[in-house]
Amino acid sequence: MQIEALQVFCDVARLRSFSRAGEANGITQSAVSQIVSHLEKRMGVRLVDRSTRPLQLTPAGLTYFEGCRDLLDRYAELEAAIRRAAVELPAVVQVAAIYSVGLGDMGQYIERFGQLCPHVRVHIDYLHPDMVYERVAEGTADLGLVSFPRRQREFVALPWRQERMVLACSPRHPFAQRKQIRPEEVAGQRYVGFDRKLAIRREVDRYWKEHGVSLDVVMEFDSIENIKKAIEIEAGVALLPEPTLSREVAAGSLAAVPLAGPPLYRPLAIIYHRRHPLHASAARFVEMLRSSAGEGSAAPNGSANRLKRRITVAKA
Repeated sequence: MQIEALQVFCDVARLRSFSRAGEANGITQSAVSQIVSHLEKRMGVRLVDRSTRPLQLTPAGLTYFEGCRDLLDRYAELEAAIRRAAVELPAVVQVAAIYSVGLGDMGQYIERFGQLCPHVRVHIDYLHPDMVYERVAEGTADLGLVSFPRRQREFVALPWRQERMVLACSPRHPFAQRKQIRPEEVAGQRYVGFDRKLAIRREVDRYWKEHGVSLDVVMEFDSIENIKKAIEIEAGVALLPEPTLSREVAAGSLAAVPLAGPPLYRPLAIIYHRRHPLHASAARFVEMLRSSAGEGSAAPNGSANRLKRRITVAKA
């Protein structure tokens, strides 16, 4: 038996009219009559005395009405409780991020988001850039955090923050005590580079080429952490995002020296797939990330400003 049929019967009893009960429920008078007849057949008794105007309930109908009214009230309370519980259930924002986003930084962001949205949990997987795009494309991650975002129509890229690139070297290196280094001074230095397949490697190579600098690349890695470890053992120098060196610089295990002239920035972006619009919790996390971007190493950069700025939110 459908709960709607009980509601129609209660409206007939309350309004004492088939036609008015039909209007209240958006159905025809004939449909109301059929619903009541079906209930009477099911109960085996007359519920409505149709010989009177306005309609009257039979004694059995009155008893049935009182029971149905109580049942409908309790059902409404149950629905309201379920809806309230659904709002309060913890949601999860699934994030795929490149390794170098930084556990420390993300920990602060997650803590702040937890204060804003205590019922939402953020889960982050740190992955190779290709895997970040793959997770976002297949929908197992709501959003991705990448550097030098790809220009692909299926992905929406939102600018997040800019990170200045600096020369990283051992604290025992001759450059370590310098306030800044001219790019041409790095020529001939042993150099630890990014893997050739990474976008950041192409951008860094372009920077050195523009300054006419040839490097002696002795090692290549796809992870900033591995590059930092190589520099710590004095394998060479490297151009790295300044925020990724803060912990080592504070500990005295690495030095970060700015480059003279126009700086090079690493743009970080937030991506999501056009087929998988952000749900409300993910959109709020994105807004929090972008509103917090100016607190650290953010700096203006035209390439990032050209990225798309609209966030699409999935309809509830």
